[in-house]
Amino acid sequence: MFIKREIERKLKQLSKSFPVVAVLGPRQSGKTTLVRNTFEKADYVNLENLDVRQFAQDDPRGFLSTYSRKMLIIDEVQKVPALLSYIQTIVDEKNKPGLYILTGSQNLLLSEKISQSLAGRIAVLSLLPLSIREMRKEEILPSQWQRVAFSGFYPRIYSSRIRPVDWYPNYIST
Repeated sequence: MFIKREIERKLKQLSKSFPVVAVLGPRQSGKTTLVRNTFEKADYVNLENLDVRQFAQDDPRGFLSTYSRKMLIIDEVQKVPALLSYIQTIVDEKNKPGLYILTGSQNLLLSEKISQSLAGRIAVLSLLPLSIREMRKEEILPSQWQRVAFSGFYPRIYSSRIRPVDWYPNYIST
């Protein structure tokens, strides 16, 4: 079950104006699902995959040139922050919008690297867990406020129908 996010329209709009768009936010807020559903034809790589991450670390130019024909989504970009300098060079050479969509957990290292390497070339969006409005539109908002408070707003609870009492302890422990 895909839950439509309000930020999707802004994401599409920014990708038509900026060469790089980053979607940052807490883990499990729906960043990967959002970008993959918004840009279905884009190439996708996930730097959580150790082989992919090693390739990106060992040969950043070769890694990026492997995916140079169309838009590239790089998931968990904070795992290889050195890629941002290489992306800057490519962006300056190509000088066109919609080259890269980056996702990552919001942390200071990533934010610092982005501001150093991609200032003026990147739009940054923050994606939080679901909003009340998004839940209403998808008709998944519990009718009682106590149920809303108990269940919370993380997408996976609703899309996978996981009981909050099972999901949150596991989320917190990991």
